Parts: sequence; C-alpha cells; structure tokens
Amino acid sequence: MQVHVVDGTYELFRAFFAVPSALSPAGREVGAARGLLRGFAAWLASGEVTHIGVAFDHVIESFRNQLYAYYKTSEGVDPLLLAQFELAERVTRALGMVTWPMVEFEADDALATFAARAAKDPRVERVLICTPDKDLSQCVDGERVVCLDRQRKKILDRAGVIEKFGVPPESIADYLALVGDSADGYPGLPGWGGKSAAAVLSVFGSLERIPDEPAALPSTLRGRDRLAQTFRQQREEALLFRELARLRFDCPLTEQVDDLEWQGAPKSELEALCAELGDSSVLERIPRFRLNS
Repeated sequence: MQVHVVDGTYELFRAFFAVPSALSPAGREVGAARGLLRGFAAWLASGEVTHIGVAFDHVIESFRNQLYAYYKTSEGVDPLLLAQFELAERVTRALGMVTWPMVEFEADDALATFAARAAKDPRVERVLICTPDKDLSQCVDGERVVCLDRQRKKILDRAGVIEKFGVPPESIADYLALVGDSADGYPGLPGWGGKSAAAVLSVFGSLERIPDEPAALPSTLRGRDRLAQTFRQQREEALLFRELARLRFDCPLTEQVDDLEWQGAPKSELEALCAELGDSSVLERIPRFRLNS
C-alpha cells in the first residue's frame, strides 16, 4: 500500500490564490474552501489514494515562536484566507479524510511524525509527503519516504534531494540554518547562499563539524575567509535557526496506518457542508459514501 500525508495549509493557500473568489449563500467568502473540496474530491475519484491524512496549521503560531521572536505568524495573512482555515478542516473531514488540526506543533511536524510511523509498517511500500515545502525534504528516506509536488506531479526521493539542494536529507536542517527560510521568518547567515552551504555541508555534514579556520573549508569556496568569519561570529544563531528548521517526530497523533484508509465520505456531513458552501455539484464526483453515514 501507499500512504499519502498532505500539507493542508499549503493546499489551502494555493487554492486561495488560484481559485476565484466566491460567496456562500450566507454571504461568506468560501472560494478557497470550494477549490479545496473540488480538488480533493477529484483526487479521491482518481483511485490514486487509499490511505490519507491531512494536516493543517489550525493556529499558525507554534512552539517555535517562543524560540525566535521573528518566526512566522498570522500577521499579514489575508483575513479572508485565515477565515477559511476552519472551513478547510471541515472539508477534509466531510470527505472522509483523517484530519490533524495542529496548534502547539505545526502541520509539517504532523506530516513528519506520521511519515516516520508509516515507514515502520512493513505493509507500506511508499509514503508520499504531499507538499513542495523544502522543510519536508529532511524526512525523505531513499525511495520509501518521498515528497510529492501534486501540482507539478514531481516526486523527490533521496537522489532528488541531493540533486536539488546539494546535500542529503539529513543535512537539510543545517542547510536551511545557513541559507535561511523567508517563508518561516528566519534569515540564515549573511553571505551564505545555497551554493556555499551545499559546498560546505557536502563535506562536513552538519554545523558542529564546520571548522572555524577558512583554510579548512573547500578551496573552491568563493569568499571563504568572509564566510568562515561570519560562521564563527554567528554560530549560535545558526544553531538556533537549525532548531527552527528541524521537524519534530513526536506529535501526539493517535492514528496508525489502518486508521488512514479512505472508506468513503460521510454523506450527510458532506451534503450539509456542500449546502453551506453553495456547491453541491461535487457530490456527483464522490466515488464512495460510508454506509453508516
């Protein structure tokens, strides 16, 4: 079997910017929620999915905001988008998908946690983490745990991670610590870019093993004196940024692989939600409804 774990927050953001605005019969903005409903319904109807869980950042802030004051928050996010998070979670539940609304942890942590759990099940042939988010690249394990960009239909396995970033999955958090991640709100170290981080980490593997002396760095590294000085002076910042980048594998998720088996949509719940959204056409696309719904 294959297990799909999905970045619901990314899917909602994508729908919000890709789907036209739409109002519900009550006058509420529901365009993104409708887009999510139609997209997931079509995916389920394709027969590609047998076991699926979807994680959302129910609250965008997480424990990482306590570690770093400038970590990402909901500030600046369009209120019309924020208002649809609750609707999005109801969409996936009404479609019969296991849904994880994350509060203390982030959606990425939930995906990492369950991907690792599913990979331990000998019945699972492959775990697909459905997101283009580079953070999740650290979870890739050979060809068994991979990242899937659903829109581009591109799979990122271990070889793909190395080709894309210049480092293996186990060095991705160190890589992000050096180059930064603007989406998550931490800047990395001045002067360190993707090429320099990859050149150094491909040799040393982790922040702890990077030497202070410029001469010990790869001779092909441009500006290595300056980069070494920056790293010496901002080593503690780099370690903090890595802590922010590292995903957690200890989210309190109770589900096991069998719990993620898609058994159909609860019909009455989905009908009620479709009426609320003002779009019942999707009901005709659902391949299976639960007998007890």
